[in-house]
Amino acid sequence: RPVCCCKSHPKVVCLILVVLCAIVLFRAVLKKREYGAKYTQNNFITAVRAMNEFCLKPSDLVQLRKIRRRSPHDDTEAFTVFLRSDVEAKALEVWGSQEALARERSLRKEEEREYQENIFRNQQLLKEYKDFWGNTKPRSGPRATFLEGPGKVVMVAICINGLNFFFKLLAWVYTGSASMFSEAIHSLADTCNQALLALGISQSVRNPDAGHPYGFTNMRYIASLISGVGIFMMGAGLSWYHGIMGLLHPEPMESLLWAYCILAGSLVSEGATLLVAVNEIKRSAQLHGVSFYEYVMQSRDPSTNVVLLEDAAAVLGVIMAASCMGLTSLTGNPYYDSLGSLGVGTLLGAVSTFLIYTNTEALLGRSIQPERVQKLTEFLENDPAVRAIHDVKATDLGMSKVRFKAEVDFDGRVVTRSYLEKQDIDQILNEIQLVKTPEELESFMLKHGENIIDTLGVEVDRLEKELKQRNPEVRHVDLEIL
Repeated sequence: RPVCCCKSHPKVVCLILVVLCAIVLFRAVLKKREYGAKYTQNNFITAVRAMNEFCLKPSDLVQLRKIRRRSPHDDTEAFTVFLRSDVEAKALEVWGSQEALARERSLRKEEEREYQENIFRNQQLLKEYKDFWGNTKPRSGPRATFLEGPGKVVMVAICINGLNFFFKLLAWVYTGSASMFSEAIHSLADTCNQALLALGISQSVRNPDAGHPYGFTNMRYIASLISGVGIFMMGAGLSWYHGIMGLLHPEPMESLLWAYCILAGSLVSEGATLLVAVNEIKRSAQLHGVSFYEYVMQSRDPSTNVVLLEDAAAVLGVIMAASCMGLTSLTGNPYYDSLGSLGVGTLLGAVSTFLIYTNTEALLGRSIQPERVQKLTEFLENDPAVRAIHDVKATDLGMSKVRFKAEVDFDGRVVTRSYLEKQDIDQILNEIQLVKTPEELESFMLKHGENIIDTLGVEVDRLEKELKQRNPEVRHVDLEIL
């Protein structure tokens, strides 16, 4: 027959009855607590805030009570905090009155304002401060940035397009061809835009700072967007203008032999740059596990995309210009040459429109692919401490960097068990047996309740760390507790 738990475990039954009686008494005696200023004075405050908000020196904090708290960061040990009430009392002791403290705060705010106005004079001091505390990661030098990857592609394109512009300009001066003028403008626009891309690449490798906590990666997209606008205004606009003027006021052209030679050289050089860009995109697409077309359409590497599209347009433009100049040579009709200029302008306009669209989409903060979002969500949902996931947002920060945000409903039972596994159960039972009054019960529950909240923070840190380790492209994780 079944055994009654009351007979087999009398101590456990008595312990449960004691706790239930204490809870009933606690509810009956205690009134609703008012959390006013006196209660919040027991909040914790860090040493930096104590010195900044109460105008204290490090020596003023030496004699105050110190409490060690868990750090919210994975790579940082526990840190020391102080009771706000102790800090306020010390501030009154140092400054004598609230009025004197307020005057000191106003004086320091004025000094801070003056410092901000003269920030350029203090740049060297700020640099020494950063060198003293160290940076998050070593900054790669400009030389290393432009010796591999997109930087190398852009530098090769600048050199080749610069030479092409020089020789095409000489051919236009010699022949007066509208198509050759369009090609010279095309090469000049490519050279200027790629110089702008080089500037964007050099700025994008800067380390994050207080004003830009997510870094400067988007500088590549900004430079590519400006490059697209520049192609449209400078390249397409001038080509259309010169082509229309050629149709309205046609002029006979000189010998086109030199123009053909220069166009042939441009075709070879532009083709070589195009090949370098294609190889770089193929390598990067394979590294990220996507196709060549997806890599270009998603604008994962805006700098290489610009070089690819500009050189593809350049190769097609050279073929188009040579064809129209050939028709002009055969027929003696200069209208074909002007039509070639209009064709080159239209080609540049199409390229610039694509660049403006893709880079604008990237700067707006588009979401990553649904499959990748599902993968990140499933990882969190499969964790025992997680009950449900809500409001998931995964944003592409550019250059294969992702920011992940989600609201997480944690299972309180699992978190509590995780806390109890690290405690001495017998000691907790002894503490429960010693509870006799509502005040003692409150003290017991507050102590362990605060420790359970710390355990919840540890669980959040663990999930964020594991999510980054399993998905290296995720650089920033924000998990909000429901």
